[in-house]
Amino acid sequence: MSKGQIAGTQPVKIEVEAGKTYFWCACGQSKNQPFCDGSHRGTEFAPVKWTAEEAGARWLCMCKQTDRPPFCDGSHKRLGA
Repeated sequence: MSKGQIAGTQPVKIEVEAGKTYFWCACGQSKNQPFCDGSHRGTEFAPVKWTAEEAGARWLCMCKQTDRPPFCDGSHKRLGA
């Protein structure tokens, strides 16, 4: 599967709630980054559904190039930005 459009060049830190389900934008087109707003419709992309096991801070990928979606794996460092 191809990678999404770059929505940002740095990860974003969010506070998650234990047991809550989140939908991370994989296409990069959402106006509600880093979360899905349905902008992927009609494309090959689908949001990544995940449930936080514990409450706390998580770093979510904004460049959409991560190999560990929805989490940052440092891929933004290779973008040359």
